[in-house]
Amino acid sequence: MLEDKNQSRTSLSELGEFKLIDHLTQHTVIHHKDTIKGIGDDCAVIGQGDIQTLVTTDLLVEGVHFDLSYMPLKHLGYKAVMVNLSDVCAMNGQAKQITVSIAVSNRFPLEALEELYAGIHLACNTYKVDLVGGDTTSSTKGLLISITAIGEVEKEKCAYRNGAGSNDLLVVSGDLGAAYLGLQVLEREKQVFQVNPNAEHELDKYTYLVERQLKPEARKDIVKLLADLEVQPTSMIDISDGLSSEILHLCKQSKTGCQLYEDKIPLDQQVISTCEEFNLDSTTIALSGGEDYELLFTVKQEDFPKIKANPNLSIIGHMTDEPDLIQLVTRGGQKIDIIAQGWNAMS
Repeated sequence: MLEDKNQSRTSLSELGEFKLIDHLTQHTVIHHKDTIKGIGDDCAVIGQGDIQTLVTTDLLVEGVHFDLSYMPLKHLGYKAVMVNLSDVCAMNGQAKQITVSIAVSNRFPLEALEELYAGIHLACNTYKVDLVGGDTTSSTKGLLISITAIGEVEKEKCAYRNGAGSNDLLVVSGDLGAAYLGLQVLEREKQVFQVNPNAEHELDKYTYLVERQLKPEARKDIVKLLADLEVQPTSMIDISDGLSSEILHLCKQSKTGCQLYEDKIPLDQQVISTCEEFNLDSTTIALSGGEDYELLFTVKQEDFPKIKANPNLSIIGHMTDEPDLIQLVTRGGQKIDIIAQGWNAMS
């Protein structure tokens, strides 16, 4: 049989990461009744008992997800673990174990991998997570890291993306946009170095931003806080790809709309001042920046008194019963449709 040389080809960048996942997994069949949740949430959920198992995997590729010209290997190891632990937190769960697999080229000496694992071990010790296995192989393209995190959650406390209801409050932890700006600062410093290797680096006034990019933290503390406040999220997701993308995920899976209020989005003062310096709009950065690894979740209206004065949480909007209306309400009262403009690994 002759191959058809004229068959049409679809670029992966046209689909983007999430449409690609939907396309490739549309014919997936679940064969086991203890697979409670498969593809489509922050973690897979497994088990019929009162305690369910959470499983999540992320792959980080040199040149796509990280740049070793400014990402120290110890920080990279730490961040690679955090990316996965954040997914477990986004299910309202607790991480227990991880496996680590790496593919590495021969340009990396043993000492480099020791630095990478120093960061992995620091993350495990800080978050009380066990490193229980993995794999190591060679690579012709640099460094690749794949980490799988395993956790657990009480069945009644598991927070999926599809549980939000009309009039639920939309809440976010921490502040947004700092990680993206940290990346912009580091990229600028890289360009300065390439032009003049002897130039002094001016990073002191960007400490918070750079730290948020190079050493993010999974919000395990927010899971505990919500438990202490006796607040059960109706839906939850972590902010890895940008606030706008994550809101759209919650709305799509919960079949709701959303009203997000611009003046309620939490911004650190360093984010505001750096946006002015870089001539960037701080709201756009918060919506589309990504890699904040904060938790975005919804709660019922009756939980408002429990969270309204908490400095770790910001109520930034509410869900509606109109799935076609997902909007940002600007400071001037204008309503603008929210579209996904966050991180796209396929672009």
